[in-house]
Amino acid sequence: MNLSIIISQLIQKCINTLLCQLLKLRNRHFLIVDIIIFLITPSLALFLRLDGHVVWELYKPDLANATILFLIVKLGVFWNFGFYRRYWRYASIEELTYIATLVTATVVIQTLLFNFLEYIPHVAIEKLPRSLSFIDGLLSCIFIGALRFSVRAVERVYQGRGSCNSRERVLVVGAGSAGVSLVQEMQRNPQLGFYPVAFIDDDPRKLHARIRGISVVGDRHTIPDAIHSLEIHKVIIAMPTVAGEVIREIVDICKATGTHACTLPGIHEILNGRVRLDSIRDVRIEDLLRREPIQTDIERVSQFLQRKKVLITGGGGSIGSELCRQICKCRPAEMMLIGHGENSVFVIQQELEQLIQLLKEDGKAQKYTPRIYTFIGDIRDRDRLKHAFERFQPDVIFHAAAHKHVPLMELNPPEAITNNVLGTKNLLDLALQYNVKHFVMISTDKAVNPTNVMGASKRVAEMLVLQAAQKSGLPYVAVRFGNVLGSRGSVVPTFKKQIAVGGPVTVTHPEICRYFMTIPEAVQLVLQAAVLGRTGEVLMLNMGKPVKIVDLAKELIRLSGYEVNKDIDIVFTGLRPGEKLFEELFIKGEEYEPTEHEKLLIVKNASQIIPQSLDMIVESLCQAAIKNDGNSILFLLEQVVPGYKPKYSVNNRSSTSINSDDLAKLHENILTTVNPS
Repeated sequence: MNLSIIISQLIQKCINTLLCQLLKLRNRHFLIVDIIIFLITPSLALFLRLDGHVVWELYKPDLANATILFLIVKLGVFWNFGFYRRYWRYASIEELTYIATLVTATVVIQTLLFNFLEYIPHVAIEKLPRSLSFIDGLLSCIFIGALRFSVRAVERVYQGRGSCNSRERVLVVGAGSAGVSLVQEMQRNPQLGFYPVAFIDDDPRKLHARIRGISVVGDRHTIPDAIHSLEIHKVIIAMPTVAGEVIREIVDICKATGTHACTLPGIHEILNGRVRLDSIRDVRIEDLLRREPIQTDIERVSQFLQRKKVLITGGGGSIGSELCRQICKCRPAEMMLIGHGENSVFVIQQELEQLIQLLKEDGKAQKYTPRIYTFIGDIRDRDRLKHAFERFQPDVIFHAAAHKHVPLMELNPPEAITNNVLGTKNLLDLALQYNVKHFVMISTDKAVNPTNVMGASKRVAEMLVLQAAQKSGLPYVAVRFGNVLGSRGSVVPTFKKQIAVGGPVTVTHPEICRYFMTIPEAVQLVLQAAVLGRTGEVLMLNMGKPVKIVDLAKELIRLSGYEVNKDIDIVFTGLRPGEKLFEELFIKGEEYEPTEHEKLLIVKNASQIIPQSLDMIVESLCQAAIKNDGNSILFLLEQVVPGYKPKYSVNNRSSTSINSDDLAKLHENILTTVNPS
């Protein structure tokens, strides 16, 4: 073998060994090296101060005293402030600032001691220049900083020596904090198989800048050129707060080049603020519908819920389970989850227990962790519900249990009434009996000018909440919002199932529109409403622009890798019973005003639009529901909900109608109550 090759391999081996050993340095090793540095720097400082013209015999006694003094001060300050408990492998600007702060403190102390020692005989060090302390501190800062940051530099070199051929070449779109954090983790962990090649960013100030050793090569319009010239295998969109239109455009650009695009979750899914490689996932429809991030006053919500007993109905549902997750992080004393589906309640209970275990381990982040109770029961069963109140004595109630599917409730009005109306009434009666301080009911935009039984039943439930607030003077409120992406039975999971079997995707009407929110987004605003809501108010969430369902279907088909009406067809089936083309947000006669939160509106006169006959009609509604009398339910809803006009009668031959004389008498009583004259 050639001698030069042998020498080269030996040198390479020595370098690798040196790098490995340097990466193994621990704080005890740093302490030893620091002591050596601190013993040298005073002499070096004096040498520099006197331009090398040092008569060592003249300065030797004083220099020895100063060296010992400086050593004691530095080690005392560094040790007491935890300098030797730091992990320097991931040193950053924070650590550099930390070093500079500690060295400045030592310089100040050393200077004060210098001046003080002038007055002590036989210990004086008056022959030394007064600038010695400052120069010594500067040299110490340079040496100990260089030593520690050399570990970080060596790690980068060591990582860069690995082969890049076996890793996927990645183009990161977004050179903000999320993108930089992502690149940092890729560089730190090459075994994960990602090799960051370049950044893309629309900010012209960042163009051609180098961040963590890789360049910003252009804006989103240069993505195709960058993919081809840099041989990119994957594009990662690292912009968790950008609008959905931007995500859609980038995804389309990547598809046109045949390159796979991934993304980080939206900001609502990164609640802990950390960005990790395991957060990367395929682009979802939620990303394409993303709006500006909602600014939630987390601290205020946490203060509101901290050390309270919180009861959540429908705790196993889509909204209820997310409520549980976010409330759990707000440090309540206890949480009770009420639901009649044992499997869903069991799943969220297990998830919360895991979350609580993490919170216990993170003592700095959470001082308290809540106790979790589960209660399997139906809110329609008043006796069972009363047992829960006696056992738990809640301070706050979030009422998320409800029947929500419009077509099913059109065919089953008694279920809509017993669950949405009777269940809410039971909760409110017990909340007043047990002096519950706060009550938040989750309502729907379908309660606005309803055309279906589900919406009308939720409107009646809102009235019951407002009536309870009037009676008690307590902050009982209702919160309205639209469709929730990803909730059970919503259009997105339905469309995904239809696409998975090859289609067709069914849409009721080409012009049908709906308002959409993500589950975390909706729940954050519900929690904010609980803080801002006052006695007897309905709060509405600002849901942005409505989305055409057919556009939603087309985007999902494209995201699944198919072409619309070529691979997967879209079929229009016609509006279902009780379904609107367009959802409405405002009710005639209601007055709206903004709140402290830009995404929340208050219906300030909601409590004034409660019919005097409400109790009588609700009682009759519940009786009709118990007797499975759908036609009487429709009639009664028409009397109590302004603007509700049933479009058809419920044909149920097995139903037992309310006695016609009783119905006529009820109608007469309603009219008398509304128009006493």
